[in-house]
Amino acid sequence: MKHARLIIGIISAVVLASCSWGDLYVVDFDNPPSGDSTMFRVTNRRYTDLSNGIPTDCYLPDGSLVNEWQDNQTDDTPQRRRTSGTSGAGMLQAWLDKMNGNKVVEISGIYKSLDTEGNPITLSGKVIVPADGKFDRYMLISHYTIGSNKEAPSNCFPLEGLLCSMGYALICPDYIGYGITVDKVHPYLVMDLTAMNVVDMYVAVKKYFDAVKLKPKYDDIYLMGYSQGGATTMAVEYMIEDIYNEYILEEPIKIRRVFAGGGPYDVKATYERFVTTNVADYPVAVPLVLQGMIAGNHLDLEMSTIMQPWLCDHLDEWVNSKKYVTKEINNLIGTKVTSKMLTETGMDVQSKEVSELFKAMVENSIISYAWIPQAPVYIMHSMDDETVTYTNATNAKQRWATANITYNFGHYGGHVMTCLRFILTVKTLLEIEQAEEQTRYLN
Repeated sequence: MKHARLIIGIISAVVLASCSWGDLYVVDFDNPPSGDSTMFRVTNRRYTDLSNGIPTDCYLPDGSLVNEWQDNQTDDTPQRRRTSGTSGAGMLQAWLDKMNGNKVVEISGIYKSLDTEGNPITLSGKVIVPADGKFDRYMLISHYTIGSNKEAPSNCFPLEGLLCSMGYALICPDYIGYGITVDKVHPYLVMDLTAMNVVDMYVAVKKYFDAVKLKPKYDDIYLMGYSQGGATTMAVEYMIEDIYNEYILEEPIKIRRVFAGGGPYDVKATYERFVTTNVADYPVAVPLVLQGMIAGNHLDLEMSTIMQPWLCDHLDEWVNSKKYVTKEINNLIGTKVTSKMLTETGMDVQSKEVSELFKAMVENSIISYAWIPQAPVYIMHSMDDETVTYTNATNAKQRWATANITYNFGHYGGHVMTCLRFILTVKTLLEIEQAEEQTRYLN
């Protein structure tokens, strides 16, 4: 029933999208004078030479700047394999140093979608394209959990943007609650809504690029995301395969391959682990998940019933202000003990309130959907992940046992280090595919 209402909402949004941009139309950079308000509208652009180094406004999943990050965790268990943050960032830079023509254009802009109420909303994001305008494919990027608005793709250089140097145009939505909608609560892990917002940006950007005569070499696309973006990317695949291609678009979106890493595919299992172990290694996830489920699913619950008063009192300042990166919010919370963050009711999985939360969490867990991925998928997860429990990966593998999915599970260190490994692995997989395409072309 939830997805049926979503389909109706998407169709309604297409009809309502004829409204005027008004004061939101900031800068006209190569925008065709068509008046099509469903098209991506440019608000800012900048040229970036990646051969000069990783941009200084490039952030990791914990809010650290890539150029400043150090992996200070110790090898406290023999099976853990870690690489220093310095060499991790160095490996990314070494990759860029080997590429030719690393100049890219970062294009920030706005587009139309729907909000949590199903009403039209203007959202923002960034497109990163090779400076010469030549690219093989679009890559639709769903970003990882962020805390501050400065980490929103439209306001920084997304880490995944380094893949642009390989000849791809990256489409990076901000999500509701960031960028132009920074004043709104972010509906964290509300899967179908966020996935719809992401796909809407792709549709809007493709219209814009078609209009200004920029077209990819191939007509199929890649999907990619890590952490929150990993789960969102799988929801984006569902949204394309089962909703947009089935009900919305005349010309189907062709997915070449999907790359998902470290994702919370099972929100309920993640919350249950917080409670059963009484440990939340990523404390900010507790208020984010609770607020996302209540706001995104319109639950008749008060945060104060589930979350301790001291944390409720600081929710707007620490989380909703979008002033702090996630590691700063974790430090402000100051505890990883779940029972210090949740009330007795919130800790009781048998309580009426938690039962209602669980229903919302199941609805927003991509593995609970009556859907099996059709496009080929690559999923990576570290067994040492302290932020997104490894249970998410094993539950996903069990649920999608019949799908065309390659799984890569191993002792790859913590969540941030695995993010670097994930992006470098995607780079390698893309190089293999590029070589295969070149061979077919020569033959």
